[in-house]
Amino acid sequence: MPIYEYTCQDCDTQFEKFVRSMTATVEVKCPTCGGTHVKKGWSVFGTSGTDGSLAGFSSAAASACNTGGT
Repeated sequence: MPIYEYTCQDCDTQFEKFVRSMTATVEVKCPTCGGTHVKKGWSVFGTSGTDGSLAGFSSAAASACNTGGT
């Protein structure tokens, strides 16, 4: 269930919206002005290990992407 980031084209407010399904059609309204002229931005995600670092995730992801090249 993704959380999308939006920017209102009417008042320039940036906000996030939780969407239950990636394929669902959802009308997004700005929480500040109520406008519907919004632009979807890039969402990022993060993860952390038990110590709060990303080191374990990074090495696991890198080894999973090994293509055998140099």
